[in-house]
Amino acid sequence: MARPSRTGGKTSQAKTRKGRKTKSKRRIAPAASRAKRRSVAGPSKDLKEAREQQAATAQILKVIASSPDDVQPVFEAIAISANRLIGGFSTAVFRYIDGMQHLEAFTPTNPVADEALRASFPRHLTTSSASFELLRDGKPMQIVDTESSPNILARDLARLRGFRSMLFTPLMSNGVPIGLITVTRVETGSFADHHVQLLQTFADQAVIAIENARLFNETREALERQTATSEVLQVISRSSGGLGPVFEAMLENAVRICRASFGTLLLYEGNRLRRVARMAAQNVPQLYAPDQETPPHFIAPFDGAPSLGRLVETKALVHIADIATEHPDDLIYKVAAARTVLIVPMLKESELVGGFAVYRKEVQEFSDKQVELLENFAAQAVIAIENTRLLKELRQRTDDLSQSLDDLRTAQDRLVQTEKLASLGQLTAGIAHEIKNPLNFVNNFAALSAELTEELNEALKPAELVDEIRTEVDELTALLKSNLEKVMQHGKRADSIVKNMLLHSREGPGERRLADINALVQESLNLAYHGARAEKSDFNITLTQDLDPDVGEIEVYPQEITRALLNVISNGFYAATRRKSEAGDETFEPVLSATTNNLDDKVEIRIRDNGTGIPVEVKEKMFNPFFTTKPAGEGTGLGLSMTHDIIVKQHGGTLDVESELGVFTEFIITLPR
Repeated sequence: MARPSRTGGKTSQAKTRKGRKTKSKRRIAPAASRAKRRSVAGPSKDLKEAREQQAATAQILKVIASSPDDVQPVFEAIAISANRLIGGFSTAVFRYIDGMQHLEAFTPTNPVADEALRASFPRHLTTSSASFELLRDGKPMQIVDTESSPNILARDLARLRGFRSMLFTPLMSNGVPIGLITVTRVETGSFADHHVQLLQTFADQAVIAIENARLFNETREALERQTATSEVLQVISRSSGGLGPVFEAMLENAVRICRASFGTLLLYEGNRLRRVARMAAQNVPQLYAPDQETPPHFIAPFDGAPSLGRLVETKALVHIADIATEHPDDLIYKVAAARTVLIVPMLKESELVGGFAVYRKEVQEFSDKQVELLENFAAQAVIAIENTRLLKELRQRTDDLSQSLDDLRTAQDRLVQTEKLASLGQLTAGIAHEIKNPLNFVNNFAALSAELTEELNEALKPAELVDEIRTEVDELTALLKSNLEKVMQHGKRADSIVKNMLLHSREGPGERRLADINALVQESLNLAYHGARAEKSDFNITLTQDLDPDVGEIEVYPQEITRALLNVISNGFYAATRRKSEAGDETFEPVLSATTNNLDDKVEIRIRDNGTGIPVEVKEKMFNPFFTTKPAGEGTGLGLSMTHDIIVKQHGGTLDVESELGVFTEFIITLPR
């Protein structure tokens, strides 16, 4: 300020006073104005803060609604909003789980301090922690100056992260603390009441989010368990006695719902466990199969698997929180890095049937709900095993009954057939005997009449007859002789039919006994060949044999089998020689081959010729009685019919025919042992 002039002092002083007065008025006016502005700005600031708090609260509620099963986004939003609205240095959200304090979310400060905060948690809740004080009354708590606080952890963290005051607000659920929110500031001093109230609002929202997530996850897990149980029951209903798909479905659902790394299902057989299914949700080395297992799916003894040994010994649930601590030599830890083990026994009337085992590669115990699910699966597995056993027994019993019924029907058919054949045989034999006598007279008188015709011609030669009469007599005697020869030819055929009818109807097939099939085939070939040679001296055919030495003996009626073989072989001789005669090819060589094969419970006989073959329309009728394609006098139509009865009806075998017209025919006979 300038000093007043000596010469104009009075005037100057007056001016100065006037100036001071004016200046004073200027100072007063701004002060009033500021007061007025404060009166207007105060409500405006409070309104702004209220709006910000409402917006933050609405945003947090929106996050809760958008992530009903995950509280992490909610915690992060609370930490950010609380730190901003309260004007904090850093805000953190913690949860109490199984006596441990876990850091869920925080606002960062600097990398070193942030990493130190992360490294400090989780930690046990102790009496020396600020959190323990909250456990007593569940009310907000402040530390005005961390340097003067008796809480060592709070003071150390404050020095490390650079704050001086703290506000704690617990997360309370039904009167029980389940976590807390902390807000820190750089300066010392108490937090405003409305800030404390705001943090309490955020704490209530965090509790709502936790409860919503718990209910949501419990509902989802319950639905997963019900769905898994339903899927397993569907697999059981569709399995039709096969346990493999049932075990795999059970284990797959158990590993998935129990949030396990891998699992296995074992059956207890002969003092050892057999692995019947296994499932890995993560990359497990070698699928946790110890190399020294022999065979690999069996586990015994249990020196290298004490957790499984405990199951066998106690027949009770085995739940090991950390197998590395309790059984560090267990192969499941050494080979597959399993840490937490849950093994549920499968029991039937207090006897061990097997076990469900699931494993986690991290230390985390299984919940009661997960244990309950695995126990339900174990019970279902026992039911499935028992159902499968009963089903197999039922099927075996049904098969046995079906076989017995088939045997009974076969025996009944054979008995009926035998009775029919016996009755028919008696009738046929009676008819054949009755026919045979007049038939012999017909044949004999026809032959005698033919001779008399010859004599008549001889007697008429010296007689004097007109040429026309002699010519007519010669024609009549020739015609009479021709007719008599036809009568004789058909009479012989009728006689052959009668003889075959007598053979077909003779009583009793002989004795059933063990017979060498190869010997019967060789004997039948020799008999048929020499019989054909005796009938036609110029008959010739090449015979080949390929007889299996393992065929051995089977129980048959040897005489009947020989008859059947003779019929088939004779037909083969006829077809082969007929082809040669019809073809007129001197280079063609008739061949008939006989082959036997051992088919374990059956014996196979094949008779093959390179004759004329059999047309399709003939194959359908060839086993009918009296059906034949041979010329009159050369076949009766009873040979193959008798062969079919002997092989199929009498011995319970099969008689099949394969043929290609003009190339070959092969009869395939199978006889059961």
